[in-house]
Amino acid sequence: MSPRRHREHLPAHHPAELIATVLGSGNAPRAPGTVGTVAALAIGIPVAWAGGAPALLIGALLAVIAGWWAIRLVTAHDGVHDPGRVVIDELAGLWITLAALAPLGRLGDWHWWLAAFIAFRAFDIAKPFPVGWADRHVRGALGVILDDLIAGVYAILLLVALASGLDMAGIAL
Repeated sequence: MSPRRHREHLPAHHPAELIATVLGSGNAPRAPGTVGTVAALAIGIPVAWAGGAPALLIGALLAVIAGWWAIRLVTAHDGVHDPGRVVIDELAGLWITLAALAPLGRLGDWHWWLAAFIAFRAFDIAKPFPVGWADRHVRGALGVILDDLIAGVYAILLLVALASGLDMAGIAL
């Protein structure tokens, strides 16, 4: 028996809906994950300016905690495991990626923010193991969030390799 599906989402002003969709950005008609990640990037700029990598990491942790609650409500209401409009997980994954730019000395460079965005989205979309495994096999709010956190870690590894390679080659971006 398939899960019960509601005809309508939670009201747009419901706190769980606002959190899960990152202020409605996940309701974009096309590419909601990418639109949600752009929103996460835009929100992350003042967070990083105000508190650097620690603020981004605390924000990612708060996104996981609040997102867990919001995702549970939204998915229970919708009857869908991982609705595309839920993008708080993209925010958490991107923000851990952005926080990793600080020890690389690149947190203040927009080129690296763009690289972080592209790397994170690439791993989130391609879903290499174990990203795809977590997406398919871990149920509930943990499953919705976990694949994006793993994609964020993969993006960090790529950015570290890229920064190390450029530093060794004496190339400054």
